[in-house]
Amino acid sequence: MATKKPENLSFEQALEELTTIVSEMEHGDLSLEQSLKQFERGIALAGASSSKLQQAEQKVAILMGNDEKSPLTHFDNDME
Repeated sequence: MATKKPENLSFEQALEELTTIVSEMEHGDLSLEQSLKQFERGIALAGASSSKLQQAEQKVAILMGNDEKSPLTHFDNDME
């Protein structure tokens, strides 16, 4: 199965994969190389998830009209 880029996953999918990675690493059966690879993937997933969350928070603030002074950032309407 091909691994999707973190930015192409939904927030929920990224969070689920991140939870799996943490569990695997806590179990301690991975080699150092595998651990580093999983850690790198986890960092990418966390970053993508944080970005999606910030976009959702910004959209809610705009819809609620409570964020008039905050600078706007790019909003990707393809969020799932």
